[in-house]
Amino acid sequence: MTKTLRQKAVVIVAGGSGKRMGGDVPKQFLQLSGKPVLMHTMHRFFSFDPRIYIVLVLPFEHIETWNLLCSQHRFLIPHQVVAGGAERYDSVKNGLEKIDDAWLVAIHDGVRPLVSNATISKSFELAAESGNAIPAVPVNESLREVVEGQNRPVDRRNFYLIQTPQTFKGDLIKKAYQKPYNPLFTDDASVFEAAGNEVHLFEGNIENIKITTSSDLKIAEALLEKV
Repeated sequence: MTKTLRQKAVVIVAGGSGKRMGGDVPKQFLQLSGKPVLMHTMHRFFSFDPRIYIVLVLPFEHIETWNLLCSQHRFLIPHQVVAGGAERYDSVKNGLEKIDDAWLVAIHDGVRPLVSNATISKSFELAAESGNAIPAVPVNESLREVVEGQNRPVDRRNFYLIQTPQTFKGDLIKKAYQKPYNPLFTDDASVFEAAGNEVHLFEGNIENIKITTSSDLKIAEALLEKV
């Protein structure tokens, strides 16, 4: 039987501030190898598939700045900009409104500019088969659990660091996002699971770091030089 090919889309969520960086520039707009972090991120998906439908979710007050940056850097990758909400949950939900139920949609952090082509490809491939695909990497350091002031070691083999893109069949994730907001929704997988769905993990790429501090920015610069 011939498989039905689904349109691919990505919702890139970029609602961060520059507070952890110690500045006023939102981290997604910080310069990384000559252009804003966010442009590197978007280019990763465009280079994977130039036909991909890109939805960029930004705080309303950052949209004008983004438009100016696109003009300054002659950034021509096609995308649709959507205003975000109070929480990441609200921002993703706003972005999903632009996605057709029949599509496959990846949801990705705007400040993860080092996601590999292989990770993106695998996420779409597995989501088409299983309904969702969540990249994860094993923890490689010792862990201790703290409970009521006491701490104890735990087996790190039972723990994984979760990344994005988290990719889903459009109808399934849009249905999951109809649930009311819960502070325990730390990512899209937690929203999906709360709606009664099973989450499927696959191995992501270790370089796919989330830039939240100035140290992360330096690491990203070094990694980009090797690409």
